[in-house]
Amino acid sequence: MKLSVHYDVVVVGAGPAGLSAARAAAGRNARVAVLDDNPLAGGQVWRQGPGRAPQPPLRDLLDALRAQPRVAFWASARVVGPLGPERGLLVESPAYDGAVAVTFDRLILATGARERLLPFGGWTLPGVTGAGGLQALIKGGLPVRGERIVIAGSGPLLLAALATAREAGAHVLAVVEQASAAALARFGISLAAAPSKLWQAAQLTRGFAGLRYWPGSTVRAARGDGRVEQVSILRGTREVVLECDRVACGYGLVPHVALARMLGCRIDGDGGVAVDDAQRTSVDGVLAAGECAGIGGVELARVEGDIAGRTATDMAGATVDAGLRAERARWRRFAERAARAFALGPAARAVPPPDTLLCRCEDVSLGEVGSQPSWRDAKLHTRCGMGACQGRICGEAAKLYFGWDAPAPRLPLNPARIGTLMSAADAPADAD
Repeated sequence: MKLSVHYDVVVVGAGPAGLSAARAAAGRNARVAVLDDNPLAGGQVWRQGPGRAPQPPLRDLLDALRAQPRVAFWASARVVGPLGPERGLLVESPAYDGAVAVTFDRLILATGARERLLPFGGWTLPGVTGAGGLQALIKGGLPVRGERIVIAGSGPLLLAALATAREAGAHVLAVVEQASAAALARFGISLAAAPSKLWQAAQLTRGFAGLRYWPGSTVRAARGDGRVEQVSILRGTREVVLECDRVACGYGLVPHVALARMLGCRIDGDGGVAVDDAQRTSVDGVLAAGECAGIGGVELARVEGDIAGRTATDMAGATVDAGLRAERARWRRFAERAARAFALGPAARAVPPPDTLLCRCEDVSLGEVGSQPSWRDAKLHTRCGMGACQGRICGEAAKLYFGWDAPAPRLPLNPARIGTLMSAADAPADAD
């Protein structure tokens, strides 16, 4: 027998989009729950950690939400999956010491994005992470003072990782960007239309003082005995080797849409949840905002969250405020410029050697997977995608290299207790 708790609006994700949505919905007198699997709010962008006080935007949002008695924040809450035909989610929460059914009138998906990791030789060595992964580790308390770090891949996330690593006392040897110098120059000029982003870039890079910033370059391999000790970088046709203690390599972000797909929401051509002008998805009563609806940055996430929160309290007659619509359009244009500038080029999209591991959970090589005609066959014959990440990492790489559709998510969405899964078949009982 599982417990059941009902809210007018449930928000999944406590990042910029989710918190903005919760504030907007609560401001219209809705009873709101915000679910997040982290112990503290903020998401990846505003991640809190040891010795890290909330940044001003996060602090302001949290203060506004604390002033709303009808808002409940469910920390360390894992969504296991949807609850059949009823409007609800099966959730594991320490507040209820196990499984609880969270039902709702409206659901706002603000599940953010995942980092795109592409394999290269040695990418499974200790000391090799994603660029966003490095940020999360440092914010979580990983000591990197004095370490020699190479940050590589593509996109603005590299600069954010650079700033975080420098602040923590690391020595960043180089930022290796796959986009060409010409593409970066065009994007830099376009920042004149978004002065706040230009200022943000200057703050993150400190003007690139004392830094090797290499456009048109990609990581070819990481090497080391027991952990990474050096990295090989392809700069055009020239190979450069740097001695290092850590490599952080990520090729941008992809929308995190597993829960949306489980709910039956339509996914657009760019891989995000398809939404209408009011942030409504194709599923009645479900909205989406932020990076899960398309990669666009914190400013776009916040305004989409605001719109979604307002819409959730008035689905039938939802009209988007003209000012919010204009602001959203402005940041969507910026996102489009960024997507063009950092689109993966031939070097980044090139398939690595056949002996390179693709599925690191099950130790399956690219050659083994590439010899199969489809993702389904690869899974059946090699166990690719059947490990702990359930294809979230290797599936994205296989999609890029082989054109295969990403694997369909299956229950449970996150690791769950057996008792929780058994309780999914029970009738819910109301909880206090």
